[in-house]
Amino acid sequence: MSITISAQHATHPWFSAKDDELVVGGRKISQIAAAVGRTPFYVYDKSVMTRKVEQLRAVLPKDIALNYAMKANPMPDVVKHMVPLTDGVDVASAQEMDVAISAGAQPQHVSLAGPGKTESELHRAAAAGITVHVESEREIRILNQYAKTTDYQTHIAIRVNPDFELKASGMKMGGGPKQFGIDAERVPQVLRDLATTQLKFCGFHIYSGSQNLRPDSIVEAQTKTLNLAIELAKHAPTPVTHLNIGGGFGIPYFPGEQLLDLAPLKEHFQSLVSQAQQSLPQAKLIIELGRYLVGEAGVYVCKVIDRKISRGQVYLVTDGGLHHHLAATGNFGQVIRKNYPVLIANRILGNKREIASVVGPLCTPLDLLADRMELAEAQEGDLVAVLQSGAYGFSASPLKFLSHPAPTELIV
Repeated sequence: MSITISAQHATHPWFSAKDDELVVGGRKISQIAAAVGRTPFYVYDKSVMTRKVEQLRAVLPKDIALNYAMKANPMPDVVKHMVPLTDGVDVASAQEMDVAISAGAQPQHVSLAGPGKTESELHRAAAAGITVHVESEREIRILNQYAKTTDYQTHIAIRVNPDFELKASGMKMGGGPKQFGIDAERVPQVLRDLATTQLKFCGFHIYSGSQNLRPDSIVEAQTKTLNLAIELAKHAPTPVTHLNIGGGFGIPYFPGEQLLDLAPLKEHFQSLVSQAQQSLPQAKLIIELGRYLVGEAGVYVCKVIDRKISRGQVYLVTDGGLHHHLAATGNFGQVIRKNYPVLIANRILGNKREIASVVGPLCTPLDLLADRMELAEAQEGDLVAVLQSGAYGFSASPLKFLSHPAPTELIV
């Protein structure tokens, strides 16, 4: 069940084609577009999310919990689908908190992380019975004061900025100076100070980096993370019962990238559990994943509204672009811009091929979905699909830029 995107991109393992059209959730893309009634739109395939979880469960020991990092895709229907498939939800704002609870997540299985939490967010999390991953001593002070004036027993985990950096990560979240967490060297004193508070310490959140496609790098990061947690636990006021070791599993976006191979990780996970059982016998290990679970399930679809040739170069001008899908344009952290997997969704192969650039309707040269990419020859009215769009797409984009309408989201 796979389609070939281009000679440069990896084969997509989840979607197929019928009558030369992209098929998502068992339906041809033209049928989905007709049902939506307008473009652009995001469509998310539930079956892909389910199978991604199943693949991961096959290599994860039952002693490791799998949490959904909701920041990757907070669409309520996506969250509602992910809640029963996973063991918990990690949120990063009060709004995400509300969505998670409304989707059926139990408060004791929800955690709140992120720097700069407001006093209101901290109070609401405490009142709801959600575990707060504190990222500063300020947050501890606010929660302790709240605990003194209420009957809520607030559970906290210390988010640690580790003293190591994972160089193979696409986006580094720990090591060196960071806005995330409390520096590892400061944590022992923070832990000792917790003994004088009314807060319930439960453990640590240590996350070194995201978008990793190398199994050996994941092994290195998680091994160092567990060792650091074991050392820090010596200073804790109570035993560690909650150890979130982050996630960081990547998906292939760009030419030359391949799917993360889970097979080498199975033995590592078992070793991790054995070491934790010896050194932190009461701790539940938690892996927190977002992009890896939902990223490949999403497709962004827009329509060609103009075909232009400028000094020999073909431009397909669409009704979608940077304002809906910032990441695909390269403006969401890429140092050197590379093409996402893009195709003409209603004529994947096509009788004719050409080199074309896909651009949006915005008044900026940054509005570029595909740069000089080999595609089927497209005309006005054809549909352009950007794959790998299930994570950090709609919600991570400047939707108000130039006041164009927002895209529709649906799940199939």
